[in-house]
Amino acid sequence: MPRFFNPDTMPKPASNYVQAVEMTAPGRRLIVSGQIGVTPDGEMLQGYRAQAEQAWLNALSAVAASGMKTTDIVAIRVYDVAPGDVSAYRELRDRMLQGHAPASTYVIVAGLAHPGLLTEIEIEAFCET
Repeated sequence: MPRFFNPDTMPKPASNYVQAVEMTAPGRRLIVSGQIGVTPDGEMLQGYRAQAEQAWLNALSAVAASGMKTTDIVAIRVYDVAPGDVSAYRELRDRMLQGHAPASTYVIVAGLAHPGLLTEIEIEAFCET
């Protein structure tokens, strides 16, 4: 089982995430490519919240398809175009992860692969075999 922790020598997390995750047991590792606010039928959704929720749904569907659970997620990386969306991101992350707190990185970028994209989410998960 991964160990999620916040070393005393580091600042406390600003929201619901941990500073470090240690994985020592043999297991399966899942890396989910950056997911965007596009539905399975190819429709790009409009607005930050709609895109962010769809990106989470896409990423979590890969976790489920691998036979893993939300609590197996050890790291997330989020790239957002609009800097004012951090509170909306945190609210959605907490809801989608149901309180689970993996390592987390949130980056504001000038743009993503397509001009209409507002957010992209990468996930790493690990479970023991």
